Amino acid sequence: MRYGIVITTGGPRTAAELAAAAEAAGWDGVFTWDGIAIGETEAYDPWVVMAAMAMRTARVRLGAIVTPPSRRRPWKLARETMTLDRLSAGRLLLPVGLGALDDGAFGNVGEPTDARTRAELLDETLAILEGLWSGEPFGYRGRHYRFGPMTFRPTPVQRPRIPIWVVGAWPGERSMRRTLRYDGVLAQVDAPEAVREIAAFVARERPPYPARRPFEIVVQGRTHAGSPDSRARVAAFAEAGATWWIEADWEGATEASLRGRIAAGPPAAGR
Repeated sequence: MRYGIVITTGGPRTAAELAAAAEAAGWDGVFTWDGIAIGETEAYDPWVVMAAMAMRTARVRLGAIVTPPSRRRPWKLARETMTLDRLSAGRLLLPVGLGALDDGAFGNVGEPTDARTRAELLDETLAILEGLWSGEPFGYRGRHYRFGPMTFRPTPVQRPRIPIWVVGAWPGERSMRRTLRYDGVLAQVDAPEAVREIAAFVARERPPYPARRPFEIVVQGRTHAGSPDSRARVAAFAEAGATWWIEADWEGATEASLRGRIAAGPPAAGR
């Protein structure tokens, strides 16, 4: 299992400093979040934050949990992700989902809010990203997006594409089958047994394409440094088939609490 942590508070400079500290402490990934107007929460552009993080690190994977493509233009997202993948020397991950409607940048500004439309926009965006990332002339005709061939260069460092993790609502058939087309599932579960069921589903249903990346099963939660109960809980998820644990304190994290949790290291055996 690999271990990531979400920097849930602080500006770009703080995020960059904490990312460097996380790399030094043995974490495998450092993540920010993608929101525009959620109540009075202080929010920063995730691409600028990740650029700052990339400049202070050399090893950890980077990403935003999660980006909702339904309120982003696919061609702009293609440029942002490619640029950040180049800046980080191929360390970007792209976790995506439908997005949280408590963000004022959905219904409040006229973006679509119904789940079906957001899912259609997600599917079309992911197809467009793959086409534009190819570096070859690419055009698209879908229900929501249509454009003639254009060529996006340079390509991302990572080939055949930047890894895409898709939120999966287990046991929803349509949601889970979408994840199989990409590189991982952000599993919306809170029990190891559900992870075991997801792992069995992936092994049974995912086509065995040659040279395909291993499929990541990503879970998130909060642990307490040095707690045997926390280590046992994470170990149970790993044994069930989870490949990433994302440490995330979405309720009341402070810069000081993040520093302490980062310094203590990932919730592996003995930490």
